[in-house]
Amino acid sequence: MEHLLFVCLAVLLVALLYSSVGHAGASGYIAVMTLFGFIPEDIKPTALVLNIFVACLSSWQFWRAGFFRWSLFWPFALLSIPFAFLGGYVNLPVHIFKIFVGVILLYSAFRFVLRPKADEEARPPSHLVAVPVGGGIGLLSGLTGTGGGIFLSPLMIFMRWAKTKTASATSALFILVNSVAGLLGNLTSTQKISPFAFPLLVSVIIGGAAGSYLGSSKFSTTVVKRLLAVVLTIAGIKLIFA
Repeated sequence: MEHLLFVCLAVLLVALLYSSVGHAGASGYIAVMTLFGFIPEDIKPTALVLNIFVACLSSWQFWRAGFFRWSLFWPFALLSIPFAFLGGYVNLPVHIFKIFVGVILLYSAFRFVLRPKADEEARPPSHLVAVPVGGGIGLLSGLTGTGGGIFLSPLMIFMRWAKTKTASATSALFILVNSVAGLLGNLTSTQKISPFAFPLLVSVIIGGAAGSYLGSSKFSTTVVKRLLAVVLTIAGIKLIFA
């Protein structure tokens, strides 16, 4: 494929940026592959493969830095995994749906730009809230070919369910399990992974390792929120105009 080097550099930068806030970059990879003319059938599974590797790195770095809380994670993950599989299996025309979700992400980004305050006290939601919310986000992640972190982490921060880096740590592992489920669902339906996924893996591993280290250990909460605003903006624009 022509321009493969440029695609590799682009996904490296996406992985670096997204992993710094506990995300894995699927929406960014989808935008890059769309821009460079990948066929639609290859984009979704390739993005999920790349997501899995970067989410592994982010999960490890944020866990190692002491921000991960199992008690916060599992209620969101419980229903998200089967629903992400379902969303990955189904291939629906979801253009209007994506515009709606994209607008929500842009609004979230705007709020982070206006209000990147220091973390306030957080209180985890009840299981009766977290379990269905996780299921809904899992379905969104499977339908859109993302891991769901672009939906979960801003929601957790706005609802004061977790502080910023704890939300990033939760989102990282949430993205990992949902990306695996979404990929399995997609492969059950299509039985195909693009051969271009493998050279891109090297780039995202480099970018993901660097970004997750900086986000978990070096960047302040305010910097993470600013970067999250950038990530949400990219994701929102991608969903609206893809």
